[in-house]
Amino acid sequence: MRRADRLFQIVQYLRSRRLTKAAWLAERLQVSVRTIYRDIQDLSLSGVPVEGEAGVGYILRQPMHLPPLMFDRSEIEALVVGARMVKSYADPELQRAADSVLAKVHGILPASLRSELNSNRMYAPSFHRYPVHWLTDIREAIRHRKKLLLWYCSEDERETQRQVRPLGLFFWGQVWTLSAWCELRDDFRTFRVDRVQQLQHLDECFEHEDGKRLEELLAKYVPADFLQPEFNV
Repeated sequence: MRRADRLFQIVQYLRSRRLTKAAWLAERLQVSVRTIYRDIQDLSLSGVPVEGEAGVGYILRQPMHLPPLMFDRSEIEALVVGARMVKSYADPELQRAADSVLAKVHGILPASLRSELNSNRMYAPSFHRYPVHWLTDIREAIRHRKKLLLWYCSEDERETQRQVRPLGLFFWGQVWTLSAWCELRDDFRTFRVDRVQQLQHLDECFEHEDGKRLEELLAKYVPADFLQPEFNV
């Protein structure tokens, strides 16, 4: 990657995140942390409003508007394979959204790169036999913080009814799981989506409370950097 491209990417990351550490940037851009420190210093000297310090992280003090970013060939490949995975393993609503994303990308690409999109040879064949239609309902419940009533069949074929606060969906290559706060067990629980026999939206909403947040569940099992969103929206 050219240095000018790397500096542009650094600004893009800083624009989209609350706090970005040099080590995180170095890993993404495949350079040393020392190189990131020099790049940050050069950006600051050139007038980019970067604020922060080594070991703590960096932010932009004020919004910056940059010209539209054109995709390179690797980014196009990532978009295509990501969209094809969504089409194979997500619910119908997200499948349609994946098609829409690719159509929009196709529309803005110059002819030289459009052929890369059309001729991509990376695929994600779907061989799953589990239902994905619950994903739409679960995603909506997570988005609106609506409690769910689940009729669930466990691995040992015991059927239970659970009222839960849906917190997050995870895809493991073979199955989707729902991480939730289970009000029956008064604790975090994980449910395989393909074992949900029936699902009902409840009118009751929930607020994120201390001790019952997804971040607190994840903090037990994953590094802290995983909890920071890739992009702010």
